[in-house]
Amino acid sequence: MFQQLLAIARNTFFESIRQPIMLVVVIAASILIVLSNPLSAFTMDENQRMLVDIGLATVFLAGAVLAAFIATNVLGREIENKTALTVISKPVTRPVFMIGKYLGVAGAMIIASLCMTLVFMLVELHTVIETVQDPVHVPVVIFGVGGALLGLLAATWCNYFYGMVFSSSVIAITTPILFLAYLLALNFGPDFSSQSMWLAFESQIWLAVVSIMMAILVLCAIAVAVSTRFGQLVTLVCTVGLFLLGLLSDWIFGRSIERLEAAWLDAARLKGLVTQEEVARTIEWTTGEVEESIAIVDVASVPLTDMATTGEFVSWVLYWIGYSVLPNFQILWLSDALTQDTVIPYSYLLSTLLYGAFYSIGVLGLGIILFQRREVG
Repeated sequence: MFQQLLAIARNTFFESIRQPIMLVVVIAASILIVLSNPLSAFTMDENQRMLVDIGLATVFLAGAVLAAFIATNVLGREIENKTALTVISKPVTRPVFMIGKYLGVAGAMIIASLCMTLVFMLVELHTVIETVQDPVHVPVVIFGVGGALLGLLAATWCNYFYGMVFSSSVIAITTPILFLAYLLALNFGPDFSSQSMWLAFESQIWLAVVSIMMAILVLCAIAVAVSTRFGQLVTLVCTVGLFLLGLLSDWIFGRSIERLEAAWLDAARLKGLVTQEEVARTIEWTTGEVEESIAIVDVASVPLTDMATTGEFVSWVLYWIGYSVLPNFQILWLSDALTQDTVIPYSYLLSTLLYGAFYSIGVLGLGIILFQRREVG
């Protein structure tokens, strides 16, 4: 079974990375990331923060677009073309077939996201040029542009002489070259002066990138699961719709839940059914400073739902169902912590990764159930 899973995942990976739309989106996103450097210079003393925000948003949105298009095709197209029957008719179970498809497209999405991330990290390492007196980071320009050109030339060579697919060759060759270019650029200052690579290495940005990649993998799981029952167009619409709703999950459901619970807490306070507790809060800044504060909050001594009317309780339950079912991409978007110079705790990152992993497993499990009775012949 493991060999079957590996074979399906490998074939799906190459099938996904060969699609021309992947190269088009990666190149378009890379151009936007490069252009974000001069565009960020028009802010008021927040240039680098704007650059980081735009760069991460570009990687996130480009990855979401790719996840919607690529993951929608890998299973839905084979079902529509009846090619899935050829594999399933052999001793390959449907769960293995579906999981292999997901792993293959997930691998392709990680490669594409990593390629865009390396472009962003090189641009971030260059920093924003605010005036003509600011130095150009020569190592970043030489290594970054040289690596991209080298990847394009190598992909052209492989396509012309060996018949390899150009789109997949560009991404597969350029990504490791850009990674090497990034590592080399970390060791030099703007004027090629030697420095320790850890001085320029932005570990916090990489943590935010890891969280974004998990959000993209969640979208892939949603697209693959939905494609077990619907065609490509409907799957695409559902995936994009869930992505947008997931970004607004806190605003749509979280805000309503807090409003109801705040009203119930006020009612409990009027009846004297609250106690006061101290809540400690610790914020660690990137400068090394640690801010600790203690707040006194009211806590109900009885369940808050005891203060609710029947209509309010039903609304609260429905809000919680919607809040739990929809993917909450807001908790996977850590750019706000970066722009506010706060340290991203490893414990929080681990919790978000576990959330994304369990959500993906749950969605894939639902997709497997739906796929079990899907007619593919």
